[in-house]
Amino acid sequence: MKIVVIQEEIIQTDITPKELTKRWKKLEQLPGIDEVVIEVPAHYPNIEQLHTYIGDADAVFGLWIGPDNMNEAFLSQHPNLKYVATLGHGWEKFDTEMTRKRGISISNTIYGSQTIAEYAFALLMDVCHHIGTHDTRIKTIDWSVPENHNEFCKSITRQIELYDKTIGVIGLGAIGFAFAKMAQGFGMHVLAYGRHKKEGAAYDFIEQVSLDELLARSDFISLHTPHTPATERMINQDTLAKMKDGVILINTARGALIDEQVLADALASGKVLAAGLDVLTDEPPVCGSPLLTAPNTVITGHIAWLTRESRIRAIDMAIDNFRCYLEGHPVSIIN
Repeated sequence: MKIVVIQEEIIQTDITPKELTKRWKKLEQLPGIDEVVIEVPAHYPNIEQLHTYIGDADAVFGLWIGPDNMNEAFLSQHPNLKYVATLGHGWEKFDTEMTRKRGISISNTIYGSQTIAEYAFALLMDVCHHIGTHDTRIKTIDWSVPENHNEFCKSITRQIELYDKTIGVIGLGAIGFAFAKMAQGFGMHVLAYGRHKKEGAAYDFIEQVSLDELLARSDFISLHTPHTPATERMINQDTLAKMKDGVILINTARGALIDEQVLADALASGKVLAAGLDVLTDEPPVCGSPLLTAPNTVITGHIAWLTRESRIRAIDMAIDNFRCYLEGHPVSIIN
């Protein structure tokens, strides 16, 4: 069996492509593996490059799953392919029935629940307290001037307490649940909405409600739901109108969940007090993207998942998932 790994060379200060490549070599220890090819492109490959990389492989790791590659035209060029692993939680909608008919198992990798939830909470804390803004201010004032001394114990932004406030979590999967537990730890009232009601004692601290009720009652809303046709632009003119005035919005899921022009207008009007976003509809953003100039907005470059721990965990979990597949009891299959 031939395996191809596509390990994009993402620049990171605390882990190297060489270290990641060494970890992928564990695949060679699995039974029945004849060859492991590890590709380390500088950027995620286009379709033609993917064809070149995959070639006659039986299994491929590192694809972004979606309609561009999980289609008949693409897969027909790789007749040996029987296993595809995305190194992420999410994927775009694709023809699952077609892939099953071709005998291909497609898996995701639930590696970053804690990391991404922590980052979402960091965005929430930042838009509520503006710590970086105040750090910069303190470091740039000339404290040798006596007249500046009264500038020390002074806030130039609104400080917002989380305790006893209500937060709405849209999407109660692994990431949303981890985020909800953090919110509970801060003494917040947690509402949640998901496609299916979660059962069990672990969820007792969460009030599971309809989407409309969540929108109406929440002081803060955090998005943790997949991007599907049903959720595309779910934050739009209609749903924003149902929210409280001055709501704060956090998104570490997918940029396409939000109508960006509508959100920018809501930020400008004050309907939405602030937003913390790690994802955008277009990544990188297109020139003139309305959120780049929207007030009270913190934007980062889709890095919520990018810790050393999560990178290593993703590889280890992907290998473990593949081992289960080889042993006849596949896990994390999404088709």
